[in-house]
Amino acid sequence: MYNLFFRLFFQRMDAEKAHHLAFRWIRLVARVPVLRTFVAAALAPRYKELRTEAFGLRMHGPFGLAAGFDKNAVAVDGMAMLGFDHVEIGTVTGEAQPGNPKKRLFRLVADRALINRMGFNNEGSLVVAARLASREPVFRTVVGVNIGKTKTVPEEEAAGDYVKSAERLAPYADYLVVNVSSPNTPGLRNLQAVDHLRPLLGAVREAADRVVPGRHVPLLVKIAPDLADEDVDAVADLAVELGLDGIIATNTTIAREGLTSEASLTEETGGLSGAPLKARSLEVLRRLYARVGDRITLVGVGGVESAEDVWERILAGATLVQGYSAFIYEGPFWNRALHKGLAARLRTSPYASLADAVGADVRRTTV
Repeated sequence: MYNLFFRLFFQRMDAEKAHHLAFRWIRLVARVPVLRTFVAAALAPRYKELRTEAFGLRMHGPFGLAAGFDKNAVAVDGMAMLGFDHVEIGTVTGEAQPGNPKKRLFRLVADRALINRMGFNNEGSLVVAARLASREPVFRTVVGVNIGKTKTVPEEEAAGDYVKSAERLAPYADYLVVNVSSPNTPGLRNLQAVDHLRPLLGAVREAADRVVPGRHVPLLVKIAPDLADEDVDAVADLAVELGLDGIIATNTTIAREGLTSEASLTEETGGLSGAPLKARSLEVLRRLYARVGDRITLVGVGGVESAEDVWERILAGATLVQGYSAFIYEGPFWNRALHKGLAARLRTSPYASLADAVGADVRRTTV
């Protein structure tokens, strides 16, 4: 039914308008007590065997919503209602900004992919922090906060901008993510270089500890799939050195190889997400796990469409897995099917729990 609805309705609409329309519906349903309870029961059944712990946080399962869908923390309960085991909001910047000029979001239906050059459009860390502070949760879910650089802030002043966001948002974050990997903010990816990344992460860590003295706020960094292998290794080594809690692999890519959609779409600038990202994101994840093992929690994202994809990421070293683009194509029943399939996959595996399966394929090939 959703596939038919998508083809007849959403596919004919501008992608960003369709996103806002669907987002509005999700938020409206989540505000109606009886209706949201019914929807959650239908779309988000829980499986005890999928219960997951990461960063000292307990979750119903390993699968969450990647940053980019709920930029301003306005639909956390709505996304939990649809079955996401954790919700990562953002990317949030130090100051509010409108993002890049429209048109800036494109569907590549033939490739089950998206290209976006949104440019961190958001209401800013002050507004988002106030919204999180006043939030009265309906569903118990872990909320991650993804922070990035304000476009007008010079690269040499980036650390101060990230610190501003961390100071405002860390008190309300179950975990905090430093995003240095979006291709849509000029100069941002330069911050992935270790000599820039080390002081930046250190400053954010110090800020989070200062404003939340009674709680360790887990700190992660999100990296691009376009990093060279030696740079992936360098980030992994830095994460261990600094005692980071996790790495998210990966953000969108600027690569365009192998696409089958029309050139008018594939030639659009911006970050490509969805199915074409699957192989490289998985490759980066495996490389990270081979480097860091169980010392750091890894989050796999990029091209995740099915329960088998989630299972593959777990075997490659991911404790948590995230998705976004496939949600656009699969619709509201996506999480239901994904969790059911993952539970079935675990039951037929040789592993007693998901935790036992994390990194099993990588360990087997490196013994």
